[in-house]
Amino acid sequence: MAYDGFFDGKCVAVTGAVGTVGRAIVEELLKEDVAKVIAIDNNESDLYFLGDDHRDDKRLDVFLSDICDENVMRRRLRGVDYVLHCAAFKHVPLCEMAPNSAVRNNILGTQAVINASRANQVKKVLFTSSDKAVNPTNVMGTTKLMGERLITAANIGVDRGETVFASTRFGNVVGSRGSVFPIFRDQILAGKNLTLTHPEMTRFMMTLEESVRLVLRSLVLSVGGEVYVTKMPVFNIGVLGEAMKRVYGPKSGRDPASIKTEVTSLRPGEKLYEELTTGEEVARSVEVEDFICVKPPASKSVYASLDYSNLDEVGTPLDRVYSSETEPHLGEEECIELFRRGGLL
Repeated sequence: MAYDGFFDGKCVAVTGAVGTVGRAIVEELLKEDVAKVIAIDNNESDLYFLGDDHRDDKRLDVFLSDICDENVMRRRLRGVDYVLHCAAFKHVPLCEMAPNSAVRNNILGTQAVINASRANQVKKVLFTSSDKAVNPTNVMGTTKLMGERLITAANIGVDRGETVFASTRFGNVVGSRGSVFPIFRDQILAGKNLTLTHPEMTRFMMTLEESVRLVLRSLVLSVGGEVYVTKMPVFNIGVLGEAMKRVYGPKSGRDPASIKTEVTSLRPGEKLYEELTTGEEVARSVEVEDFICVKPPASKSVYASLDYSNLDEVGTPLDRVYSSETEPHLGEEECIELFRRGGLL
């Protein structure tokens, strides 16, 4: 995978570096001709294992750090060219139960990263957001939306050559920790029934490799203030469950048709469907490559130093809201193929 030499000789910092996406980004960067990758996380055990797995690669430094500590972040980001800010609390029910922790980590932590990046004259910062930031109905989504707003606003009044801040917004990564895939798999392999909250629930989903490629491409393309929305397929959770019965039922010695499905109920803050864009964003969005680029909502004078003409030239105007309720849904065979592409079979 090539990025036209964008990362050659550069120092790149990744926060949330041992999360599913964060670690995959670190691994991908180490395939490039980078000068240094700085992995930052507060997960001591997984950070240790990341460092140990790459102990012979002197380009990787791992740091056990709290992103909310701005003084620490200022030290960690010295000499850094690019920052990929992946650190976040992401589990909806847990954030509902502890909103103060979600606000501290996802909002105040993001502002600390912004301040530390400015202080160190970092060239570009990319914030990884979520489809749950669109019309949020829960604490987690609301904090991610505020993170997007802080990142966009960080570009107001900047001079050319100063730090560029942008965001990327995507949905579920198949097989990531805490996602529905490992939950369903483990239930089936343990001989249990399948439990789902609502059979008509829909979500956006992509493979880990696809998410990493699109995050890094968003960084390359970023001008400042925009939100890059990753296009991705949609699955119905009931159909996904049936596909997983077909794959893992035989592995547990059971006929897939004999595995029952128990419907529970929506969890606090949970939505039946997710959206990648709002109706308001459509008018200021263009489709570029595998992305939708949402340009800042403020008046042009506020972002006078930023030039989006290249995006407008290569992109086409967005003509609809991207919602998992209205986009085509994957069938069972297509879900199984997605599992295969994601290396999960």
